[in-house]
This record gives sequence, structure tokens and C-alpha cells, in this order.
Amino acid sequence: MRAWTWFQRRRPGNDGDADRGSGAIVVIFFAVVVLALAAFVVDGGLSIAQRERAADIAEQAARYAAQDLDEAALREGVSPAPINFGNCANRVAEYADSVGMDPADIAASECVAAGVNEVTVRIRLTYRPVFAGIVYDQPLTVWGEATAEAQVG
Repeated sequence: MRAWTWFQRRRPGNDGDADRGSGAIVVIFFAVVVLALAAFVVDGGLSIAQRERAADIAEQAARYAAQDLDEAALREGVSPAPINFGNCANRVAEYADSVGMDPADIAASECVAAGVNEVTVRIRLTYRPVFAGIVYDQPLTVWGEATAEAQVG
């Protein structure tokens, strides 16, 4: 009798095992959802970190460019302290190279504005997302901008 019940359960028309394997589909679905959320968190955090890094580099590059003062004008007593704006692009490139930026990003970074005693620097950083890079293989670009003022005293 026992062999007969085993055979009945294994018959093609028996619906007792119709839901077999449906748990695997749910597990796969939730695994994809968890990976998508992880991609969002990791790539979002990377984007925020790169924006902060661009802003930090822009601040330091602006300070470095603002330190290039016109010494002759200072000796003559000109106030406020005038910045050599003509050297700004070179100073920004020099600082950007010292922090290890890509040559393409260094070339795109620039001095966007200058006053007598202040300079504004714009820095570009390019990065590749970690998880979204599987689907979207183009690099992403972030910008940072900062202004520094030269003060003597």
C-alpha cells in the first residue's frame, strides 16, 4: 500500500506539489531588491563624498592661489593686498596636481572670478559609480567652487 500512495503523489495530474519552487522566486526577488538598495546607498554616499572632496580641493586651491600676492604693490602700501590673478590658473593646476587629481580634471578646473583681493576657483572631479556602473558605464562629474580672500596683517 505504501508504494501505491507514493505513486499517487508523483502522478502528473496531482496538484499537491503545484506551489513547489515558489519560495525560490520570492528569495530571488528580495535579493534583487536588497542589491538595488545597496547600490543606491553606496553610490549615493560616493556621490556625496566626491562633492565634498571637490569643495575641499576648491577651498584649498583658492587659498593657495590667493597667497600669490603682488609684492611690489604691497611694498608701495596698496591696500587691500592685491592678488596676481594672472598666475591663478597655474597655482590651481599646481595644487590640484599635488593632491593627485586626474590630468583631465586639472585641465577643466579654473579660476572663475577675481577681485583685487579675492579669487574664486572651480574644481571638477570625475568618478565612476560602483554598482550603477554595471548599468551606466559613463563617468559622473561633480563640481566644487570656493572663494578665498587675501588679507595682510
